Amino acid sequence: MANKSWVMRLYMLVKLPVAWFAGMQVVSCDEHKTVVRLPYGWRSQNPFRSVYFAAQCGAAEMSTGLMALAQLQERPPMSMLVTKIEAQFFKKASEPILFTCDQGKEIAAAIERALETQEAQQFVATSTGRLPDGAIASEVKITWSFKTKNN
Repeated sequence: MANKSWVMRLYMLVKLPVAWFAGMQVVSCDEHKTVVRLPYGWRSQNPFRSVYFAAQCGAAEMSTGLMALAQLQERPPMSMLVTKIEAQFFKKASEPILFTCDQGKEIAAAIERALETQEAQQFVATSTGRLPDGAIASEVKITWSFKTKNN
């Protein structure tokens, strides 16, 4: 679903309206790596003419969360919740940013531990935001909690 542009845009409009409004786009998504594009423009910028920190955190969360959702396909129902966000900003972002998370194997292992132990498992996923020239604009660490749903 995430790799079909029109389907993802509709999903964001209904379920993630802030991401839709900001113009976030899923460049690619699978169980190993996810890339989300955050455009630079009036919908995502702050008064200092750079990409607003909250928009960057949102795109980073999307890149880690979509990969977790890809890992949850065809598994028992599971809750996932952001419990902590840490961000570092290295360079002024006045261009589009690509947020990449490539920790699919590690996320899958955390999900497996949650299924095996029936207890919540924490995992810190890192998403790196790069400018078009490859420079790192920001790095966001999202702590996810995975827990099986009790029916």
